[in-house]
This record gives sequence, C-alpha cells and structure tokens, in this order.
Amino acid sequence: MSTNTSSPAATPAVGRWQRLRDSYLAYSFKRDWGAQLCLAILLGLISMALLAPWLAPTDPYDLAQIDILDSELPPFWVDGSDARYTLGTDAQGRDLWSIILYGTRVSLLIGFGAVLLQALLGVVFGLMAGYLGGRVDAFLMRLADIQLSFSTLMVAIVVGAVVKATLGGAFYSDYAVLMLILIIGLAEWPQYARTVRASVLGEKRKEYVDAAKTMGLGSRRIMFRHVLPNTLTPIFVISTVQVANAIISEAALSFLGLGMPETHPSLGSLIKAGFDYLQSGSWWITLIPGAVLVVLVLSINLLGDWLRDVMNPRLYKG
Repeated sequence: MSTNTSSPAATPAVGRWQRLRDSYLAYSFKRDWGAQLCLAILLGLISMALLAPWLAPTDPYDLAQIDILDSELPPFWVDGSDARYTLGTDAQGRDLWSIILYGTRVSLLIGFGAVLLQALLGVVFGLMAGYLGGRVDAFLMRLADIQLSFSTLMVAIVVGAVVKATLGGAFYSDYAVLMLILIIGLAEWPQYARTVRASVLGEKRKEYVDAAKTMGLGSRRIMFRHVLPNTLTPIFVISTVQVANAIISEAALSFLGLGMPETHPSLGSLIKAGFDYLQSGSWWITLIPGAVLVVLVLSINLLGDWLRDVMNPRLYKG
C-alpha cells in the first residue's frame, strides 16, 4: 500500500485558496492600469539592459571607442549637441546612452543577486527558527537583531576597508559586483527571516503538519516540502520591495565611493561621476541616469505595493 505524504484534509482547502488567489490576481491585474504600466516599464528596462551589447552604439569598456575630445557633449535637444550621441557624453567622452544601458544592467544584476542571497539565508533561518523553536529560535533571532543593528553602509565600510587592506584596491574594483552582492545580501537577510518565521509559527500548528508528523516524516522534509510552499506569498511581496532597496543601496554606496568604480558604470557610479559637473552646466551626466534610477525603483515599488494588496489573504475570506 502506497503512503500519501500530504494531508487529505488540507489539500482541498489549500488548492481552493490557491486557485481563488490566482484568478483574483489575474482579474486585478487586468483592471489595474497602474500595475500594467509599471510592469511594462520594468520589463522594458530589463530588456534594454539585457540587450545592451546590441542596443548600445558604443562599448563603454572599449577604450578605443572613447575620445576625450567628445567629453561633456549635451543631449540632442540642447544647442551644441552631436548627432552621434543622443543623450550626450560624460566627462570621459563616453556615450551616455550606452553607459546607461550597461549601468542599468549592472544595477539590476546587483539588485537581483543581493535579493537572491537575502532570500536564501533568510528563508532557511526563518524556517529553522519558526519550526524548531527553542534555543535555535532564540539564537537565530538574536543573530538577526545583531545584524539589524548594523546598517548596509556600515557593513560596506567595514568589508571594503578589510578587503582593500588585505587584497588591495584593484581586487575590490575587479570584483565590485560580487562584493556589493555579498554586502547588501548579508546586511538585509533578517527581513526575510523574521517574516518567514512569523508565517511558520502560524503554519506549524495546522492539521497538515500534525498529519505529516504522524506519518513519520522528518523535520527537514516537513519544513521545505510542506511548510515552505505555504509561506511563499509574503516572500514574493518582500522580494519586490527588497530588489528596489538593493538597487538604491548600490546607488548610495557607489555615490559615496564604496560601490562600483567609475570605470565599471552603474546607475549609482554614473550619478557620482557627473555630480561634480552640475555647476559647470553638464547637468545631463547626473540627472539623466538619476531619472532612470527613479523610474526603475518607482516601478518596482509600485508593483510591489500592488502585489502586496492583491495577495493579502483577507481579500479571499468568504
């Protein structure tokens, strides 16, 4: 006789709620033009970033394509512009449209990479803390409290100083993307851990968990195969907000000189590179990448707010 590893009593209710949630999600998205616009903008920016090698007129990493004599050329709608450079050039003579495309790709890579690391650590620690309880819960939550006492900026300063002192500044510049993913990911994982722990505390008292224990399933299998799928809703909502926060963190760190170097453009390093030229009249070097950053973060945040409202379980009662 085969053994069913799921609870028969819980499966119909969970399946019915999931079908109702998915149908309401699609219905709400079709009726919300704001969510559609934000998703279209986000997908457009992601697509342009991924296609940067084909869409960009020049390669900002190729020094042979850069002419310092073309530096600080204005955009096409300003007098003195050059038809070769639609959005103008920066102080090094690089095409601004090209470095924005490449810079957006770097910012998105850091944002999604950092959130992936946050989710991996936070979900595992949150599951263990909520399900196992006791000393494991107390230790992990105190560890989260200690981590939350250090801001992302403080972690970046400490890690950057240690790496530069031991391995050199050139090493930090070469591996700046990986370093920022680690810094932002390690600094923000408690957000996931606390949310997952709260969801697990409610789930582990339900009948399907008791049924799985009665059938002799191990704690690891119950946590990851049965409890985790029922805690994914808040994880998805947090992830949208955390991607935007990670991109902003990267921009802030790069602006302060703790992130991406100017030779490897990101939206934050582009804003920093042009900040010194604002008063000289070359406003486009900072303001145009800044506008792209605002649109990118705003579209992610608004999409996350819509997702949070739609996936609120209270909407499906009755």
